[in-house]
Amino acid sequence: MKKVPSQISVLIVCSKNSGKVAPFITEQADAIQATGIKVEYFCVEGKGWRGYLSNRAKMMRKIAEFQPDIIHAHYGLSGLLANTQRRIPVVTTYHGSDINEPMVYPYSKQNMYLSAHNIFVSKKNLKKAGLKRKYSLIPCGVNLSSFEAIDKTIAREKSGLDPNRKYVLFSGSFDNKVKNSELAIAAIKLLNDVTLLELKGYTREEVTRLMYAADACLMTSHTEGSPQFIKEAMACGCPVVSVEVGDVAEVTGDVDGCYLASYKADDVAAKLQLAMNFGKRTEGRKRIIDVGMDAETVTRKITEVYKTVITNRRKSLFGRR
Repeated sequence: MKKVPSQISVLIVCSKNSGKVAPFITEQADAIQATGIKVEYFCVEGKGWRGYLSNRAKMMRKIAEFQPDIIHAHYGLSGLLANTQRRIPVVTTYHGSDINEPMVYPYSKQNMYLSAHNIFVSKKNLKKAGLKRKYSLIPCGVNLSSFEAIDKTIAREKSGLDPNRKYVLFSGSFDNKVKNSELAIAAIKLLNDVTLLELKGYTREEVTRLMYAADACLMTSHTEGSPQFIKEAMACGCPVVSVEVGDVAEVTGDVDGCYLASYKADDVAAKLQLAMNFGKRTEGRKRIIDVGMDAETVTRKITEVYKTVITNRRKSLFGRR
């Protein structure tokens, strides 16, 4: 991968309300830092616009201390906070909920015009935003080296799963309303002797192991941006069943063993049966590379955005003299 000059420094502004920074943000930042860019974080703690705004003084101190060339904010509210200062250009990535949730979208829309550049993770979200300039379509990437193949028998043994039972891995916590676990549970009840595994409280290593242990991965969400769950399942070659949400249709494409379902329990159940009958690993890993969603390709695109924004900023400042 082509190196970016080491003097470039990027401040990541993102939420830590869940107690930690989202893995897809830290993994992207790690990949960016590996190119020679210096990366540090400013983590927001507080909910709603008022909660975010209460972090401004601390953020300004961090900016004064770190002196970044660019700020990369994740989600619209983080971007709006970052844009309360106008000295350092802001790049904002919108991950889905900040576009799809009606109460949040107006803040994201305002932030789009303030940001030096906007990154959308799916075509659907980009279409809704309706921007005509200063934007890119760049989904979060998958570090394929983190999903090296594990034998199914070994994966089940290490995960404490019955070697003879059928397992479907759900895309999140059952109590996350957006994930629509009610539909998943209803579909599983239509199948014989199948266990639905809740994706909650696992480490990254354990999630990978479960994706190699499961017979299928399932997503029934009401809304998504560019779900990492689907891309990671593809990287592991696990058969996938998903409603047509976010960019899932584009990610799965025509890969055998991957199926799109409606929001009807009987259809989800039928597609799960097909996925479990598939009985082998899919070509999902190849698909991730073919559509440019591997971490290396994504990192290259993001660093190009940084360089363009910084160059334009310098031209603007020079033009004012």
